Amino acid sequence: MSAKLFEESVEVFYDGDCPLCKREIGFLQRRDRQGRIRFTDIANPAFRPAEFGMTADDFISEIKGRLPDGTWISGVEVFRRLYTAIGWGPLMTLTRLPVVRQILDVGYRLFAKNRLRLTGRCSAAGCSIPQPENGG
Repeated sequence: MSAKLFEESVEVFYDGDCPLCKREIGFLQRRDRQGRIRFTDIANPAFRPAEFGMTADDFISEIKGRLPDGTWISGVEVFRRLYTAIGWGPLMTLTRLPVVRQILDVGYRLFAKNRLRLTGRCSAAGCSIPQPENGG
């Protein structure tokens, strides 16, 4: 494996029950022709957050990614790595500009905080997140 491939590889932990998330993951899967992204659906009943030293809430609160060296990343940085992995690195460089970075970070935090409600996964009783079997 080349150093460049290694640097651009990332595992993304996404919510397969989120319609918007599924749409974006599908877009990335179609463009990941080099196999640089590992896709892990946290809504899959077989997913066990405890195997990663985290809770279901940790994963559902914002998108998570893991780099080849085991480093965890979250939020907008995950998207930067994902889009770099599919060849959009030059565009992602723009997202690191101070003003752009701040706007994206604030926008993503607002979305993440309200994602369940915005994607129709809340009722009058509140938002619920299915917990994995076996207390995972």
